Amino acid sequence: MAVNKCIKYLLFFFNLLFWLSGCLILGVSIYLKVSKGGNKITSDTLPGVDLLIAIGVIIMVLGFLGCCGAIRENRCLLLLFFISLLIIFILLVAAGILGAVGEKKVNDLVNESLAKLTPLSSQPANVQADLEELQQELQCCGLTKGPSDWAAVPASCRCNATITDCKSSPVYTTPCSTKIISLIQSNLTVVLGIAFGIAILLIFGMVFSMILYCQIGRKDAAASTA
Repeated sequence: MAVNKCIKYLLFFFNLLFWLSGCLILGVSIYLKVSKGGNKITSDTLPGVDLLIAIGVIIMVLGFLGCCGAIRENRCLLLLFFISLLIIFILLVAAGILGAVGEKKVNDLVNESLAKLTPLSSQPANVQADLEELQQELQCCGLTKGPSDWAAVPASCRCNATITDCKSSPVYTTPCSTKIISLIQSNLTVVLGIAFGIAILLIFGMVFSMILYCQIGRKDAAASTA
């Protein structure tokens, strides 16, 4: 029994796209890592860029395995590809469920991570500079308690009366932890949507790879009995 060429080249094309998407994720995540400029506050609180780099590398490796397995009709590579996709699919579903129902835990983790940097007066100059840059960008002051986190409120906390948060005070009163948590929550739906789309692609990849794996097995069995 011959291998279905349509399935074979569909799987090859799927894995080529998979590999290219891995390259894209890796490139974008490295750019974000470099453009962050080593900001300790965002690196400690939002380590997602490092995770994206790892995901990009894994996707590139899997895409390469799938392409080789499909074009060479190698059952070993196809089985390894299928098992890897299945593991990633299970982890992705588990992470999606935890992300959907564990919102409070995420908030607690962010607060705990930022609380380790207080009191701010005892932090190195580069950490204080990173926070001042973050305060200007997010229009916040302090980490967890607001302006009281500072021994002397820096100029980056000052704002004008046209901003809602500054109607009753010359400085921002919202702590940066609140702003960071709001940013995470606003992007959570997008992240879950992307995860759902990736899960659909993983299902197609597993189906195509298993169909091709079985067809190659039947072809080899027919050839050995001929």
